[in-house]
Amino acid sequence: MPAQKLKKTRANSTLSDVAKAAGVSASTASRALNGLAQKYRISETTERLVKESAERLGFRPSQVARSLRLQRTGLLGIVVPDLANPFFSAIAREVTVAAELGGFSAILADSGGSVKKERELIDQLQARHVESLVVCPVGLEFDHLAGAMQRGLPLVAVDRCQANSSLVQVTSDHLAGAKLAMQLLLENGHRRIGVLQGLPGTLPTELRRQGVRETLAQAGIPFDPQLVAGDQFSEQAGYHSARELLTTSPDLTALFAMSTPNAFGACRAASELGLRIPQDLSLLCFDDVAFVEFMKVPLTTIAQDVPELGRRAAKLVTEQMQTGNPPRKKMHKIPVKLMSRASVGKVPS
Repeated sequence: MPAQKLKKTRANSTLSDVAKAAGVSASTASRALNGLAQKYRISETTERLVKESAERLGFRPSQVARSLRLQRTGLLGIVVPDLANPFFSAIAREVTVAAELGGFSAILADSGGSVKKERELIDQLQARHVESLVVCPVGLEFDHLAGAMQRGLPLVAVDRCQANSSLVQVTSDHLAGAKLAMQLLLENGHRRIGVLQGLPGTLPTELRRQGVRETLAQAGIPFDPQLVAGDQFSEQAGYHSARELLTTSPDLTALFAMSTPNAFGACRAASELGLRIPQDLSLLCFDDVAFVEFMKVPLTTIAQDVPELGRRAAKLVTEQMQTGNPPRKKMHKIPVKLMSRASVGKVPS
């Protein structure tokens, strides 16, 4: 019977019970449990006693009550277009970690690459009273993001951004990255280069295509739109577009894939067609996930600084919450770098 009574007491412990056990007032107990001991000059001994009493009694603060009292939910919403893509899952992780360090809890949602779903998720997150949003947009429409920002919700868009926008945005230097990729291939003697593009109309795809065109033009090589294929940043799209290009243009000596999943699809297509990488076909891709350097043929990549993308987005959205104003600088461009590995070789003789 005593054990049953103790269990019931632990399950129903209140802040008053904690304060009584620690021999302090309810306000002192509350401040100690909410990390405000130093602000209110509560001694370390008292703070430790309060926390030990709360742990012994099994007390857990009500987040609902805290939200009502402070008029804050402590929630940050994150929306990405494809969690299966290592690039977006890595960004989500970085933002989540940064949010937690700032005292926020993250709610993660996947739009599945659908603008309609993205709109619905942002509406749902606002209905749950998130205090801010970090969105990796599908990248084709932005009015719903601008609308949320205009309603006073701190928001940062990451990766597939919009040129000349009032949105606060963080993205990589896609143009410079594509030029690095093409320069490496040209230096290795490649002139017939296929491009596996991502979602047409999105900023990363368009800027990377621009980088391809400009680099070829500087080398005096005409840009051939027939050597560009694909419509998604997925493995399946990479597979189908690589098979298409390698079948219709068997003289290709290299492929530039606009994402790691695209490159994985290209590897599968090349294998099925009996092509060896890099002996018969060089392969280079945008993005740099942790395991590509441990593949049978380590992938040469244009590495985006994913940790910095996530940290910068979290920092910018936090600053908006603190000041109530969006940063003056709207577009934040993060540098990329070339990671040269075994998948790029000289043109076969």
